Amino acid sequence: MAVCEYCKTTVLKSADSIINLGKMSEVLEDYSPLQIGTSGQLGQRSFSLIGRLQLQYSDGFWNEWYALFDDGSSGWLSDASGQYTMSFGKSTGAPLPLFEKLIPGRTLSVAGQTFTASDVRTAKCTGGQGELPFKVGQGYSARVADFRAGDRFLTLDYSDEGGARVYVGQSVELPDLKPQLLRDAATITDSAGHFRGKVSALTCPSCGAPVKCVPGVTVHIVCPNCHAAVDTSGSVATVLAAGQAVEREPFSLELGSEATIAGSRYTLLGAMRRTDGEYAWSEYLLYSPGKRFIWLIETSDGWQSAEVLDRWPAWDAAGHATFENHNYSKTSDYQARVLFAVGSFNWRVKVGDVVHVTEFASGPLRLAAEVSHEEMTWSRSSILPVDQVRAWFGVQVHADQHPQVGYRAMARKVLYPMLIANAIPLGLVTANALVYTLLAVAAIYIPAYFLDAADGNKP
Repeated sequence: MAVCEYCKTTVLKSADSIINLGKMSEVLEDYSPLQIGTSGQLGQRSFSLIGRLQLQYSDGFWNEWYALFDDGSSGWLSDASGQYTMSFGKSTGAPLPLFEKLIPGRTLSVAGQTFTASDVRTAKCTGGQGELPFKVGQGYSARVADFRAGDRFLTLDYSDEGGARVYVGQSVELPDLKPQLLRDAATITDSAGHFRGKVSALTCPSCGAPVKCVPGVTVHIVCPNCHAAVDTSGSVATVLAAGQAVEREPFSLELGSEATIAGSRYTLLGAMRRTDGEYAWSEYLLYSPGKRFIWLIETSDGWQSAEVLDRWPAWDAAGHATFENHNYSKTSDYQARVLFAVGSFNWRVKVGDVVHVTEFASGPLRLAAEVSHEEMTWSRSSILPVDQVRAWFGVQVHADQHPQVGYRAMARKVLYPMLIANAIPLGLVTANALVYTLLAVAAIYIPAYFLDAADGNKP
């Protein structure tokens, strides 16, 4: 199948004819430096990108580039938020599970190797370019599951009837592919609107306030003025959920703040507040053209810098993980919920979103595995001195001023020791004294319950 670059007509070539399939939607150009005609090397093999599919799911989108190698073979270069994987079709006689049975975080053995499910989702094709190896049209539904093991990558594609297609490959760094004919900064800047450029202002469709975003990079914005959720993954920004004016959350760093990190200029695009029910912390998303996203995490204990990992640690699903010759021990296991979000993000973030987090530590280094019903990710963080944060942003950064402990948690810390210490004396006193004690407990705990509810904290 081929999509004409000029008129977007889609044609299907069969053994003895060429069929006109109609128009194909134009792809939404994003921050990716890749384009049709980009060439590179994987090991000693050269390739060129000759086709592209763009797939959109509920929380964002990604690109699949069809690569033709000089030896006649072909593969797929997946491009999602600056993370890349190259994979190839593979035949396997092993039985594969049903798509409905796959769950992020579960393991699967294929071709003699054990993989862990990282993404299980249904997406729709929203655009295409160039030459493609099979028939696909706008609205084509793709049911795909991705798996990882170290730097190894596996995709099971259940889009067609008759079983899953298997693709096996590895995560790659773009510079290691020695790419040629990438889109340059001038091309991207001159194509404002559909293409990545400088951080610009978008008018909120709900209230009209200006909101900073990066076209093609941020697919979701939470307006800091009216708190409306705005979808920016298409060519027209649309309101997903009308919000109400809210009091600004007192984050230590402001939206739009700029920082110089390792010689590159980063912009703070989004900030959110999360909680595990007792403690709360802030997370900030930083973006620089052509660079990986950086997350800054602010807690009552200080600051951390975090990155999402392409290569996954080895985890024994118990208390230990290994990554880059470091042994990590499990330190905590909890549910993290979004309390507040403002600004723009590269996925759709919503207040109330919950993920299960397992954390590990090895000296000053931290690993975190986050699992939702559709996705599992690994990230690595390290302690960041507050003086370094001040140097990056060139501003005075204060300690986290948010209350870190929920009111009920504080009430329990007072009540539990008191009740335990007085358990025997309470058993010897009159019934009236016991009633008064229970009323005193209620007088402490019930107000704490309503205060937590007002702050959006769960037990």
